[in-house]
Amino acid sequence: MAYTDHRTLRRVLRREIVGTIGLLTDEHDFRAMRRYDSFVFDDHTTYLKHVEAVLRTRALQGSHTTVALFDPEDYAEFCARTGLDPDSPTSRTRYTAALASTGPAVPYDGRPLADLLPTLVDEAVRQATWEYATMQLARLGGCAVCGEDLGRAAFTRASYLLARVLDTAPPGFRHLVCSVSGPADTLVAVLHSDATDGPGAPDEAEALEFTTVLALGLATGSPGGLVMRISEPGTPDRVHGWRLRAYGLAPLTAGEVFDAYCTDAESGDLIPPESNVDYCAPPDLGEEPPGPAHHH
Repeated sequence: MAYTDHRTLRRVLRREIVGTIGLLTDEHDFRAMRRYDSFVFDDHTTYLKHVEAVLRTRALQGSHTTVALFDPEDYAEFCARTGLDPDSPTSRTRYTAALASTGPAVPYDGRPLADLLPTLVDEAVRQATWEYATMQLARLGGCAVCGEDLGRAAFTRASYLLARVLDTAPPGFRHLVCSVSGPADTLVAVLHSDATDGPGAPDEAEALEFTTVLALGLATGSPGGLVMRISEPGTPDRVHGWRLRAYGLAPLTAGEVFDAYCTDAESGDLIPPESNVDYCAPPDLGEEPPGPAHHH
């Protein structure tokens, strides 16, 4: 009796094992892997077709598969670190298994790979943005005057401001974008919160990433902004905006929001405004919380 139970359980477990496929998303990464003799594909399109066939088969058998981003440089470092031979299918499997818990990954949901790829790349950009912002916040260290951890203080402040923005917003589906100009690149974080019927709590991972990027902007005094678009059935979309300033958000006037939305960021050319969109000054965020006696 016990023996058959174990066999059944094992069968169930085998079916429940989550598999991960490491995907080479672009031609450049694909070419980098071709230097290994044990990598048998010689054409990216054919390779993607094969991956898609494997994913479909697994889905038909009831297996869950996660598609992770396979990065050849990261793979080479992983092999060097763990003493594995990079020119071996076993090493690739080991790396892919490690990716499942650390790397950018999305569950395979049956849609064509061509549609899944941009989602996977977006996920990778989001993760890199968050890791970079987290690292920069940690580097700020303590305040010279009071010793307070500047990164942590900025994060607390950003959490408070984000909560105020969501609490004072009219009902609807909120789409928020925060952008902060860094020394090398502009960091962008996106947050969604559906409050069409009742308060909508945003996704925790999204909220964490968004708050981290906002905190970095507040702490470093970098140029940046926060824009919120609210959609409610039957009414025009409303767009609100704030400019980041040291430790706070300064509301943009309706005219400034209009200018920001209707100017091409690259060329400076005017873009015609969207129809059925109201550009408005945001609601007042309310009382300032008691902050540190001095602004760092």
